[in-house]
Amino acid sequence: MTDNTDFKSGFISIIGCPNVGKSTLLNSIIGQKIAIVSDKPQTTRTNIRGVYTNENSQIVFIDTPGLQSPRNKLGKFMEQETKQASDMVDAVIVMIDGTRRLGEKDKNILRNLENGKTPVIVVVNKIDALTEEHLMPLLQSIQEFDFVQHIIPISARQGTNVDQLLNILLGLIKEGPMYFDSEMITDQPERVLIAEFIREKALRLLQEEIPHGVGVEVQKMERRERDGLY
Repeated sequence: MTDNTDFKSGFISIIGCPNVGKSTLLNSIIGQKIAIVSDKPQTTRTNIRGVYTNENSQIVFIDTPGLQSPRNKLGKFMEQETKQASDMVDAVIVMIDGTRRLGEKDKNILRNLENGKTPVIVVVNKIDALTEEHLMPLLQSIQEFDFVQHIIPISARQGTNVDQLLNILLGLIKEGPMYFDSEMITDQPERVLIAEFIREKALRLLQEEIPHGVGVEVQKMERRERDGLY
């Protein structure tokens, strides 16, 4: 814990349609991989908390499942997880895929946030795959939602403008305690992280052989010494 009375802390949720790069952004901010990434929908199923800490502040990021029309119990559960993450936070990041036009699902997400008191930041991802000619019309369409406080084009994969986004977020949080130890980067148990990394490999390598809703459970873990390492 810190004794710094000027210490600031807060919670930021990251929401958006599936496959816009929410988990990639979280990994980029934290500086380590804590959320799995694939091109399949429902890759992220539950809210994953990533913890960013510097000398004077701490932000707890909540990476949520991609918002889409729920078709089964899993979809309804994921929708509820996302809605809960949008309440009682200091700001909401709405991520948009810059390689596509502003879709109706993106607009609905923004409309649902319009009357709230929580600051909204729109992050346009994948600008590394865009020209300015394609980016400008998208930015103009987002500007129609005049309650949005910031619109930031980024490349989560390459880290472009991620520092700029982080500086804006640090300006939105208020004086508060350090919720997690400064060495922690996620609240996910090691067993859960390992299971998720295995699921990520399965989603990438097995393609159509398994359903995208595959689950992995780690029942037993052992640490073995090899070449002087555990």
